[in-house]
Amino acid sequence: MRVLGINALFHDPAAALVIDGRTVAAAEEERFSRRKHGKRPLPFSAWELPVQAARWCLAHAGLTPADLDLVGYSFDPALARPADAMGLDDPWDHLRLRYAQEAPGFLAETLPGLDPAKVRFVPHHVAHAASAAYAADGAADPCSVLVLDGRGEATSHLAARRVGTRLEPLAGQQLPHSMGLVYEELTQHLGFLRSSDEYKVMAMASYGTPRMADVLRRHVYPTGDGGFHATAVPWTELAPALAPGQEWTRTHADLAASTQHVLEEVMLDLARWLHDRTGDRLLTLAGGVALNCVANSRIAAEGPFDRVWVQPAAGDAGTALGAALHLAAAGGDQPLPMPGADLGRGWSDAEVEAWLRRARVPYERPADVAAEVAAALADDGIVAWFQGRSEFGPRALGHRSLLAHPGRPANLERLNDVKGREQFRPVAPMVLADRAAKIFEGPLPSPYMLFVHRVTAEWREKIPAVVHVDGTARIQTVDRAADPLTARMLEEFELLTGLPVVVNTSLNTAGRPMVDDVRDALECFGSSPVDLLALGPFVVRRGRMFADPARPGEGSR
Repeated sequence: MRVLGINALFHDPAAALVIDGRTVAAAEEERFSRRKHGKRPLPFSAWELPVQAARWCLAHAGLTPADLDLVGYSFDPALARPADAMGLDDPWDHLRLRYAQEAPGFLAETLPGLDPAKVRFVPHHVAHAASAAYAADGAADPCSVLVLDGRGEATSHLAARRVGTRLEPLAGQQLPHSMGLVYEELTQHLGFLRSSDEYKVMAMASYGTPRMADVLRRHVYPTGDGGFHATAVPWTELAPALAPGQEWTRTHADLAASTQHVLEEVMLDLARWLHDRTGDRLLTLAGGVALNCVANSRIAAEGPFDRVWVQPAAGDAGTALGAALHLAAAGGDQPLPMPGADLGRGWSDAEVEAWLRRARVPYERPADVAAEVAAALADDGIVAWFQGRSEFGPRALGHRSLLAHPGRPANLERLNDVKGREQFRPVAPMVLADRAAKIFEGPLPSPYMLFVHRVTAEWREKIPAVVHVDGTARIQTVDRAADPLTARMLEEFELLTGLPVVVNTSLNTAGRPMVDDVRDALECFGSSPVDLLALGPFVVRRGRMFADPARPGEGSR
């Protein structure tokens, strides 16, 4: 079967294509439109579809809309209830419901040739669950799946079990109780953008202590039946609200730490309840809350499951993939684990060089781009690393990354300045998989940067740029077989410095989506103090780009 998955209703619109159970392509609309998260999660924008992402997925596979067997839309309006009946203050939510009901016609209009009768509504949390339970690397059958996010049709949570090509629901939490909405409220209370900046709250939490946890537990707590209570937190009684950009205090950090701590407690209780029902060895996680890598690590360390796997596009973008996998499985296809997160656009060497010539920038093709980049990093340069297909999900995983030397303490501040980010936010280490266990304590391997690891004492002074204030790091392990070019770059860097680790953060600046195509990379490079841009086998040097106008657009071999 050829199945296209669509996420559109709330935020992070995306498309994914599954053919005969195999994930072929997946992309977020923001990478094409250059609008962070694609759109704001407002009822008035619910009609916007991931048109460019969907068209690219089809073109990548050489298909037309008429070639599709089914299209999965990751929301089922038949399951929705009026917002006020669910205890939500959202008077325009009925617009979402109407737009969802009309989605088959809208999709047929934007994808000419598509038969609207082929569109199927997939419940939001079922799509989340399928994106994890079917896509997990080395997925066991059966396995357990836990979904937590802000909201779906009428719930905010799903506990389920995968058995063969079926998902068996075991529990779900009715709205307005929502761990995701609680965290969103805190994000807004702290002066950040809700449904966008929740990761900043997680970073801030490391600077505080959970001294307010007892007060929060009156409002946020597990109920012992596979659900939880989470609503009506009196935020202003705990800390004054912050305006955007206003400086935070220790009290605000303590509130973030307390909320983070209680979130972890609830997630652990849900994981234990689920394991008591299934006895499975593998737990898979999805939903926006599953992007909380601190909570994931606690579940892995203290929970009852032998292994925890998190969907790298755990937010709503991942429901596009889940909707497609769910329909494929229901139609008789055997869903296969996703091959990696590099499911987006890529370019051949010839196409990259054509871009460079068109841009009329001086470039080179060194004998070994990995060695060239390693040398620049060893010399304390900042490198923009653009290789292969772009990542699906919010993490830069060695395809659209900014790299730096981890042994220079100043590089944390330097990179946050380059990106225009808050200085309290950490940057992450990329490490060779076979070196990770000597440096980091936590779940290994960790190819998707979705857990935190404690940095061993002997290494904290060697790689200070990637060690967060609490002594942890959110690592990405690199396997030689899966990503030989990045692994070779790390090997070359280790030969020069003795460190098998480099700093890896996303190739973008604050408020903008991650770089996706070559033009994006050149624009980011041209506007940021980055020393070297590595595009496929080619490199562009900042000094030459701005100091050698005589022969623009000509490469050296």
